[in-house]
Amino acid sequence: MRLIRVALGKLPFFGLLLGLAALPAQAAPTKILVFGDSLVSGYGLKPNEAFPPMLGMRLHADGYDVLIANGGVPGETTTLAFARLEAALESRPDLVILELGANDMLNNLPLKTTRENLKKMLLAFRQVGAHVILAGMVAKSDLPIAYRRRFDALYPELARSYAIALYPYFLEGVGGNPALTQEGGLHPNAKGVQTIVGHIAPLVERSLAQMGVKPRRSSLIGE
Repeated sequence: MRLIRVALGKLPFFGLLLGLAALPAQAAPTKILVFGDSLVSGYGLKPNEAFPPMLGMRLHADGYDVLIANGGVPGETTTLAFARLEAALESRPDLVILELGANDMLNNLPLKTTRENLKKMLLAFRQVGAHVILAGMVAKSDLPIAYRRRFDALYPELARSYAIALYPYFLEGVGGNPALTQEGGLHPNAKGVQTIVGHIAPLVERSLAQMGVKPRRSSLIGE
């Protein structure tokens, strides 16, 4: 490749300004916030094995320039998460993965409260310009069938009502699998997180495409 040296001292100043203005601006990374509980916080895992950094690695490998914040807090209910929502809104994320509700179920909290909290959070994120992916949960099989039906219907109903993307079950293919979970069968181990990332990444990338975010193409010859 031949290098061309430009003698800046011989360029008219106005022409130099026009030349600088014509240079493409460097786009800022897309900010993704994972807002949830211990399932995304990295409970029992090394920091780099948690869901947010693992998702970031997948997106970077696919060519996306993203910054992913880990907004997961172990033990968090939707009520506790709503109490820290203001700080999350101030970070001005472009895309939010909202993963909450499992602890509401485990603590037998009223479904009406869970639904109202999730609704207020997803609407608040949308109000600051963020796109939202709602990560669903399903009720434990040992709970009363009437409760299970109402809980399992909660996430699809919210997604339909507010026209947001839905990942129906965050632990799909992982929950209850001893090979992919830690002791107790709920929290994913490192392999379980990799499985979750593999399942949800296509939806995240479709959401990025809807936002107008495209993967960067390599400029290296032959690639």
